Amino acid sequence: MPSFATETRAAVDAAASLPLSRVMRRAPQTCSPATPVRAALETMRRLSIGSIIVSDEATRPVGILTLRDVVDRIVLEPGMLDAPMAAVMTQPPVSLALTDNAYQAALLMVRRGVRHVILVDAAGRVGGIVSERDLFGMQTTGVRHLSSEIKGATDLVAVERFGQEIHALARQMVLQGAAVGPLTAFISSLIDLLTERIVELELAALGEIGSGVCWIVMGSEGRSEQTLSSDQDNGIIFEPPAGESANDVRTRLLPVARRINEALDRAGYRLCSGNIMASNPAWCLTPEEWRNRFAHWIGSGGPEALLHGSIFFDLRALSGATGLAADLRAWLLPQAARNRRFLHQMAANALRNRPALGLLHRFATDGENRIDLKMNAATAFIDAARILSLGCALDEVRTEARLRAAGTPAGIPAHEVEAWIAAFYRIQGFRLSHQARCFDAGIAPDNRIAPDTLHDFDQQVLKLALEQARSLQSRLAMDYGL
Repeated sequence: MPSFATETRAAVDAAASLPLSRVMRRAPQTCSPATPVRAALETMRRLSIGSIIVSDEATRPVGILTLRDVVDRIVLEPGMLDAPMAAVMTQPPVSLALTDNAYQAALLMVRRGVRHVILVDAAGRVGGIVSERDLFGMQTTGVRHLSSEIKGATDLVAVERFGQEIHALARQMVLQGAAVGPLTAFISSLIDLLTERIVELELAALGEIGSGVCWIVMGSEGRSEQTLSSDQDNGIIFEPPAGESANDVRTRLLPVARRINEALDRAGYRLCSGNIMASNPAWCLTPEEWRNRFAHWIGSGGPEALLHGSIFFDLRALSGATGLAADLRAWLLPQAARNRRFLHQMAANALRNRPALGLLHRFATDGENRIDLKMNAATAFIDAARILSLGCALDEVRTEARLRAAGTPAGIPAHEVEAWIAAFYRIQGFRLSHQARCFDAGIAPDNRIAPDTLHDFDQQVLKLALEQARSLQSRLAMDYGL
């Protein structure tokens, strides 16, 4: 029999990539801006709903009122029960298209610090509403508090302490069976907010130099796929002000970058053991220096180049002069796509790391009867998705987005792509659950699980996910003649 946690996560995860029109659980309730607050509240009580959308005559959303707003703006304000909704609603409301997915909704909730997102059709009319409960199948707490508090923090000490709160909230959501796709969006978005605030506080003191700096993230953070055990992978792109040399500006930036890296470490995000961090002068470069670095990697295809390719091709702008990163990616993607030899070398390197599945459909474990779910499971999807997207010059970094975007130009049937994405999220779910249990047991979280400790049904799910990893690698081998 399947475990309850597995059934719950599987059911909710299936919705992570569905259009929001299929995720929402109820039809939206609307009222006009002129509706008295008292009447709107009576409707909310009668229908047992936590929000009501305010729309104009063309049914376009102009505002929203939630139960939290009732406490903040109505209960403690004399006479507001008889005011029109226009006086108390939140405006403009946060909205997405009906065709957007749960991952996008989760990102937006964290970024804007809200618990409801209005859905609109192609004409901008109200089409529905989704809440945190719709996305996760449970009630989350603390996300809005965390996002607003992080944004308002005025010193490093205040920001750093939120790192532990993010970890605690993420662990709670994992143990409650939250869907992996939206959950990783929540984790990564909160870490993004925390990092952005630290970077903003430090760069503000640099004046003109700070305005020409872009903080970039790579690896799992660049892909927005962080788990409960992630270290730092970051760098800087900077444009020297007129009259200043790159080396002089770099000398001034490196101590600042070191303070940022150390602040993130204190917040719970470990310093990179390989020193892939902005405080390393090798990764604090001008746009021209970054282009030269990438051109060397693509041209040489040596072991070091392939290692760096697996990290730096996932770069994403996080804070500051983000146009510098956009320009770098616009230059980089066609360079990689044109060099078939380099992509062939990346594919061959990726295929050396096989999924942990042996003969007769048995797990291929190490000497301690364990499987590394990162190296021998998730990485197969991550590496293949990166190579497929680079081959098509696609400006995507998330594994799911890369696989889906590469499907059509690479001639891959949609059902195969969806199976790979579902399997990837299943493996990520096992990683998160294992790491949460490690935290609860007071031991350092890792990615190594003993498959014989899993429920029989979970073992079968993991084996099927590993089969999909082998299928994806077979596709990669076929495409590159390996």
